[in-house]
Amino acid sequence: MKGCSRRWKQLKSSKACSCSLQSLSRGDKQFIMAQQPILSLPEFHNVSTGSLVVKEALNFWGGARVQPKDTKNAEPVYEPATGRVLCDMIPCGEVEVDEAIKSAHSAYLKWSKLSGLERARIMLEAARIIRERRDGIARLEVINNGKSITEAEVDIDVAWQCIEYYAGIAPTLAGQHIQLPGGSFAYTRREPLGVCVGIGAWNYPFQIAAWKSAPAFACGNAMVFKPSPMTPLTAVILAEIYKEAGVPDGLFNVVQGGAETGTLLCHHPMVAKVSFTGSVPTGKKVMEMSAKSVKQVTLELGGKSPLIIFKDCELENAIKGALMANFLTQGEVCCNGTRVFVQREIMKPFVEEVVKRTKAIVIGDPLLEGTRMGALISKPHMEKVLGFISQAQQQGAKVLCGGELYVPSDPKLKGGYYVSPCVLDNCRDDMTCVKEEIFGPVMSILPFDTEEEVLQRANNTTFGLASGVFTRDIARAHRVAENLQAGTCFINNYNVSPVEVPFGGYKMSGFGRENGVVTIEYYSQLKTVVVEMGDVESLF
Repeated sequence: MKGCSRRWKQLKSSKACSCSLQSLSRGDKQFIMAQQPILSLPEFHNVSTGSLVVKEALNFWGGARVQPKDTKNAEPVYEPATGRVLCDMIPCGEVEVDEAIKSAHSAYLKWSKLSGLERARIMLEAARIIRERRDGIARLEVINNGKSITEAEVDIDVAWQCIEYYAGIAPTLAGQHIQLPGGSFAYTRREPLGVCVGIGAWNYPFQIAAWKSAPAFACGNAMVFKPSPMTPLTAVILAEIYKEAGVPDGLFNVVQGGAETGTLLCHHPMVAKVSFTGSVPTGKKVMEMSAKSVKQVTLELGGKSPLIIFKDCELENAIKGALMANFLTQGEVCCNGTRVFVQREIMKPFVEEVVKRTKAIVIGDPLLEGTRMGALISKPHMEKVLGFISQAQQQGAKVLCGGELYVPSDPKLKGGYYVSPCVLDNCRDDMTCVKEEIFGPVMSILPFDTEEEVLQRANNTTFGLASGVFTRDIARAHRVAENLQAGTCFINNYNVSPVEVPFGGYKMSGFGRENGVVTIEYYSQLKTVVVEMGDVESLF
């Protein structure tokens, strides 16, 4: 009978966290029932480049999309592929941020009381829904971000895999029993932090929202997520999917905004943790603001990663690895291996083949299956990337191909933000293009002679996010990996990031980790309980 009673409690608890309308007021029921999820609206079905205009509210808390209170600070959001206005981003102010955080706290009180298995069941349902709707979400991500549909589909797959992975971990979270003298003992409890804030970047909008929310939910936390103001669209779709899967209303909330909204989130007294993905300067500000109330912080910041190619490598794999290390998402990837060090003996055949294949990259409408490079995120960013290339030439670098404004033949794409992928030769370590993160499709190639030399040069940077090495010498591969000062080292591959593997940086590339089992440590806290089984021994 005790087993039956326990099972009945679990079922009641699980039902309490489903998104039924029974406990809502009549007005709230009508409001929420009137809202159709964004993906189910006719204008979001099978969208094509240049066709979508978003009028729906993109804030989400309390289980529903929320209209902004004040539209005076609205900013236009542009579709990268066409340069046309996609929607308006209306930033949340103090009242709205407070509402979202209080909604998250209310949901946290319910969610944290569920068993890990109950949380896992709901998370698995969310993963299933994303998997089922992957194609539609991917198309909206392309409209939102400008990357190719081929890459966006992989991003959505990684998102549901991440949620599925942490659903598997949720029931395994446990403490430790420690035996003490005289029959006394201690044990530890792994407990959630509370309300966590996620601040996302524009290069992987949907995927980053999943990377931050999944481990947070597995540990029993709630999350308020602020997407980049340049990519506000798909985070609210994730929020609606979590709701449909059965999380308590308020568990995953979305607030739109820029720096001012981010500041309000970092300063809010009910926030326990901030996880930020973005630039080093903004990461420093997030850390400074969070420190004032001693919030836990995870920072995934920029990089200028080295890719080292030894003469004994499998040259075909090294060439493919260098292309993957530089041109995914138009080069807008923080861990890209943009400093490509090539041993002098193979420099000529490597450069010739890299240039040949770079010239063959198909640029154009990112929603076409044959496209391999879409548009950069914005016109100012495109101009910044072109400025880096111009400066590199002024400092003595040679452009072997690309590096120019690209205008597709399709008339609807003529206002888009396209740059032809660029390979730079005759580079030196002191050049700006070699030292600073460009965040665009620009590969800098540098010759080297010895292992000792290249390691010193590779590590001569303030960044430390990723690194790579191509060689057939297994001892050298592991020796180089040990000595590279970076959070990740790829051996004979590049930009492979399974959700099972921790990801994060050294030095100014940040701290903390995303993905892998270790991330549980960054979304939970350990409580020690000491149990005395005998009498108290007192000095007084």
